[in-house]
Amino acid sequence: MKVLTANRLIDGEVVFWKDGRWIEPFADAQQFADDDAAGEETVAAAKTQSTVVVDPYLIDIVEAPGGWAPVSYRERIRALGPTNEPTHGKQAEGGAGIEAILAATGAARSTGRVDLIRRK
Repeated sequence: MKVLTANRLIDGEVVFWKDGRWIEPFADAQQFADDDAAGEETVAAAKTQSTVVVDPYLIDIVEAPGGWAPVSYRERIRALGPTNEPTHGKQAEGGAGIEAILAATGAARSTGRVDLIRRK
Protein backbone atom coordinates (compact mmCIF):
# COMPACT_ATOMS: atom_id res chain seq x y z
CA MET A 1 0.00 0.00 0.00
CA LYS A 2 1.04 3.59 -0.57
CA VAL A 3 -0.07 7.12 0.29
CA LEU A 4 0.72 10.39 -1.43
CA THR A 5 2.60 13.03 0.54
CA ALA A 6 4.10 16.47 -0.07
CA ASN A 7 4.94 19.68 1.76
CA ARG A 8 2.43 22.51 1.67
CA LEU A 9 4.11 25.51 0.06
CA ILE A 10 2.62 28.24 2.24
CA ASP A 11 3.91 26.88 5.58
CA GLY A 12 6.02 23.78 4.83
CA GLU A 13 3.63 21.47 6.68
CA VAL A 14 3.72 17.78 5.73
CA VAL A 15 0.43 16.94 4.04
CA PHE A 16 -1.23 13.82 2.65
CA TRP A 17 -3.71 13.31 -0.17
CA LYS A 18 -7.32 12.37 0.46
CA ASP A 19 -10.14 12.46 -2.07
CA GLY A 20 -8.83 15.34 -4.15
CA ARG A 21 -7.44 17.55 -1.40
CA TRP A 22 -4.46 17.85 0.94
CA ILE A 23 -4.91 17.03 4.64
CA GLU A 24 -2.52 17.02 7.59
CA PRO A 25 -3.28 13.75 9.48
CA PHE A 26 -1.43 10.75 8.06
CA ALA A 27 -4.09 8.40 9.47
CA ASP A 28 -6.74 9.90 7.17
CA ALA A 29 -4.67 9.68 3.99
CA GLN A 30 -6.07 7.92 0.95
CA GLN A 31 -4.38 4.58 0.34
CA PHE A 32 -3.39 3.21 -3.06
CA ALA A 33 -2.63 -0.45 -3.80
CA ASP A 34 0.96 -1.06 -4.90
CA ASP A 35 -0.13 -1.95 -8.44
CA ASP A 36 -2.86 0.70 -8.70
CA ALA A 37 -2.20 3.14 -11.54
CA ALA A 38 -4.40 5.69 -9.79
CA GLY A 39 -1.54 6.39 -7.38
CA GLU A 40 0.82 7.49 -10.14
CA GLU A 41 -1.98 9.41 -11.84
CA THR A 42 -2.62 11.25 -8.59
CA VAL A 43 1.09 12.08 -8.28
CA ALA A 44 1.02 13.52 -11.80
CA ALA A 45 -2.06 15.60 -10.95
CA ALA A 46 -0.46 16.81 -7.71
CA LYS A 47 2.68 17.93 -9.54
CA THR A 48 0.54 20.37 -11.49
CA GLN A 49 -0.29 22.12 -8.19
CA SER A 50 3.08 23.83 -7.98
CA THR A 51 1.61 26.81 -6.13
CA VAL A 52 0.04 24.57 -3.47
CA VAL A 53 2.56 21.82 -2.62
CA VAL A 54 6.20 20.98 -3.18
CA ASP A 55 7.57 17.62 -4.34
CA PRO A 56 4.58 15.23 -4.11
CA TYR A 57 5.51 11.52 -4.07
CA LEU A 58 4.12 8.15 -3.01
CA ILE A 59 5.42 6.48 0.15
CA ASP A 60 5.17 2.84 1.18
CA ILE A 61 3.10 2.01 4.24
CA VAL A 62 2.74 -1.13 6.37
CA GLU A 63 0.08 -2.34 8.73
CA ALA A 64 1.04 -1.65 12.33
CA PRO A 65 -0.71 -2.38 15.61
CA GLY A 66 -3.74 -0.11 15.58
CA GLY A 67 -3.46 1.18 12.01
CA TRP A 68 -0.99 1.97 9.25
CA ALA A 69 2.49 3.46 9.38
CA PRO A 70 5.07 4.57 6.83
CA VAL A 71 7.76 1.98 6.13
CA SER A 72 10.73 4.33 6.37
CA TYR A 73 12.06 6.20 9.38
CA ARG A 74 12.11 9.40 7.38
CA GLU A 75 8.43 9.20 6.55
CA ARG A 76 7.49 8.22 10.11
CA ILE A 77 9.28 11.32 11.34
CA ARG A 78 7.50 13.46 8.72
CA ALA A 79 4.12 12.00 9.75
CA LEU A 80 4.81 12.63 13.45
CA GLY A 81 6.64 15.93 13.17
CA PRO A 82 7.95 18.17 14.22
CA THR A 83 10.21 16.02 16.35
CA ASN A 84 12.01 18.74 18.28
CA GLU A 85 9.50 18.52 21.14
CA PRO A 86 6.83 15.84 21.79
CA THR A 87 4.38 18.51 22.96
CA HIS A 88 4.39 20.21 19.55
CA GLY A 89 2.62 19.42 16.30
CA LYS A 90 1.03 16.17 15.28
CA GLN A 91 2.56 14.15 18.14
CA ALA A 92 0.89 16.44 20.66
CA GLU A 93 -2.48 16.02 18.96
CA GLY A 94 -2.26 12.26 19.42
CA GLY A 95 -4.97 9.89 18.28
CA ALA A 96 -5.07 6.37 16.93
CA GLY A 97 -3.04 7.23 13.82
CA ILE A 98 -0.18 8.69 15.86
CA GLU A 99 -0.26 5.72 18.25
CA ALA A 100 -0.06 3.32 15.29
CA ILE A 101 3.04 5.09 13.95
CA LEU A 102 4.67 5.08 17.37
CA ALA A 103 3.89 1.37 17.82
CA ALA A 104 5.15 0.36 14.37
CA THR A 105 8.34 -1.66 14.27
CA GLY A 106 10.78 -2.71 11.61
CA ALA A 107 11.24 0.62 9.89
CA ALA A 108 13.48 0.65 6.87
CA ARG A 109 15.60 3.27 5.25
CA SER A 110 13.77 5.62 2.95
CA THR A 111 12.30 3.93 -0.10
CA GLY A 112 11.27 5.98 -3.11
CA ARG A 113 13.33 9.04 -2.30
CA VAL A 114 16.60 7.10 -2.29
CA ASP A 115 16.52 6.86 -6.07
CA LEU A 116 16.15 10.62 -6.36
CA ILE A 117 19.13 11.18 -4.10
CA ARG A 118 21.32 8.76 -6.05
CA ARG A 119 20.63 10.54 -9.32
CA LYS A 120 22.08 13.83 -8.07
